[in-house]
Amino acid sequence: MPLIFFEREGKTVSANAGWNLRKLAKKNGINIYQGVDKILNCRGNGLCGTCKVEIFSNEESAVSPRTAMEEKKLKKFTNPNLRLSCQVRVHGNVRVKTGPVELMRPEVEAVAPPMVSRE
Repeated sequence: MPLIFFEREGKTVSANAGWNLRKLAKKNGINIYQGVDKILNCRGNGLCGTCKVEIFSNEESAVSPRTAMEEKKLKKFTNPNLRLSCQVRVHGNVRVKTGPVELMRPEVEAVAPPMVSRE
């Protein structure tokens, strides 16, 4: 029985092999979605790409391989651990990070206005 550790929430849950990660999180009170995506999402059909998580494991076979939908939705991201939770089936022990760092808004650099002389 795989153990799934949700890092940000500090919660470990167990599931039968083959469980869907999004459904497992939802069943255990763990929110995968950020902001307005809590309401505006495709309900686990892989169409919107709003259920992104980072998955870490020592075993490659701990989760199902990326689906074609994931490849399409995640192609612009560089993080190889990024997955759509609605497309992931858990088969072994994993660590999951909701709200991956790569998805957080980067700090916008403030640009000072040009100096204007008063002469």
